Amino acid sequence: MNERIPPQDWMSDPAANAVLDALEAAGGKDCARFVGGAVRNTLLGLPVADVDIATTLTPDAAMAALHVAKIRVVPTGVEHGTVTAVRDHKPFEITTLRRDVETDGRRAVVAFTTDWVEDAMRRDFRLNALYADRDGLIYDYVGGGVEDAHQGRVVFVGDAETRIREDYLRVLRFFRFFAWYGRGEIDAEGLAACARLKDGVARLSAERVSKELLRLLEAPDPAPAVRLMAESGVLGVAIPAALNLDRFDAMVEIDPDSELRLSALLPDDPAEVVQLADALRLSSAQRDRLELATHPVSLDLDDAGSRAAIYRFGARNFADRVKRGLAQSPSKHVQALRLLEVASQWTPPVFPLGGADVIALGVAKGPDVGRLLRETEDWWVANDFPTEGIREKLASLVQDRP
Repeated sequence: MNERIPPQDWMSDPAANAVLDALEAAGGKDCARFVGGAVRNTLLGLPVADVDIATTLTPDAAMAALHVAKIRVVPTGVEHGTVTAVRDHKPFEITTLRRDVETDGRRAVVAFTTDWVEDAMRRDFRLNALYADRDGLIYDYVGGGVEDAHQGRVVFVGDAETRIREDYLRVLRFFRFFAWYGRGEIDAEGLAACARLKDGVARLSAERVSKELLRLLEAPDPAPAVRLMAESGVLGVAIPAALNLDRFDAMVEIDPDSELRLSALLPDDPAEVVQLADALRLSSAQRDRLELATHPVSLDLDDAGSRAAIYRFGARNFADRVKRGLAQSPSKHVQALRLLEVASQWTPPVFPLGGADVIALGVAKGPDVGRLLRETEDWWVANDFPTEGIREKLASLVQDRP
C-alpha cells in the first residue's frame, strides 16, 4: 500500500490548489501531481521551499489551461516541457512528463509522454522520483524512493552509470544530495560509478559546475561529501588545483557561507585563485571576494590595528581574512573572535578632509593635492582616527613639503 503524506501547509495552499484545479479542468483528475523536492523534504522532515508539479498535459495545453483560469504563466523552458505558473506571487514550476530521446552527457532531447513510469525512470535519484497527489498519496514508481528518503540514502534510479552518462552533472549532484540529505554511509555503487565516470565532469559548462559546487557547499556539513569527492577523484576534475581539505573542514565549523568555504578550499596564491574563479565562470564579485580573502591578516592585531585594517579593506573582507586565517590556525580562536567582534561593532569614520582643504592652505591644483591628502589620511589611520589635530597635521605637511 502506498504511503500517504500527512496534511501539509504547502499541499493545502490555495495558490497551489488553484494551479492544480486549472490543470485538472483541462486534463482530468489524475493529470497533475506534486513531484520531487516538496515530497522528498516532507518525508525527510525538512522545510519545503519550492513546490513543483508534474503533468500529463503538454506545455501548450498547460499554458492554455492556466490562461483560462487567469493564472499568470511564464514559458521558462518549453522545449524541455517546463512552464512556471505564478499565483499569489508564488511560482510553481510545471513540467510535462518526459522521456529521453537522445542524451550526450550535457543535454538531452526529450519527448513528452503521459506515462508516469517513463518520467520517473529518467530522473536522477530514487528519492527525487516521488510524486504525490493533492491528498498526499505518494507514487513511488521506481521503488525504494520512500525508504531512501526515510533512511537518508541517495541512490541512482536504475543503473548508476546509465543515469550519469545521460548527464554528467549527476556526478556532482550525487555528492550534493548526499551532503544535504545523506545519513550514514554513502551508496557504494553510486560512488564507484561517479569515480569511474569522473572525467565527464570536465565536459560540463563551467557555470553548471560552479552552481552545483556552491549549492553543495551550502549544506550544513558538506565536509564528508567533499572528502569523498576528493578521494574519488571527482573534486580534482571539478577544481584542478592543490586543495586544502583540512582548512576547508575547519571553515565548515566557522561559517556557513559557501563562498567563504570555497575560499578555504582554494590555494593561497591570489593569482591562481583568480584563474580558478575565471575557469569556473564565477561572477566578478565572487572572484574578487575569493582573491581578496587570500591576502593574510595577522590574528594578533590589537584593536587599533584591527580598525586600521577594517578601514582599508572593508568590514566583510577583513572578516573573510580573519576567518580564513582562523581556519588555517584554529588555535588562534580567541584572537580571531576579538577581531571579528571589532569588525561587527565598529563603523569606520569618513575621512574629514578633501582637496579644497589642501588648496585653502596655498597648494596649487595638481598631484601635490592628492599626495598631501594621502599622507594626512595615512597619519590619521595610523593614529587610530583622532577627531582632533588632523588639520594641524595637514598644515605641517604643507609647510614641510619641498
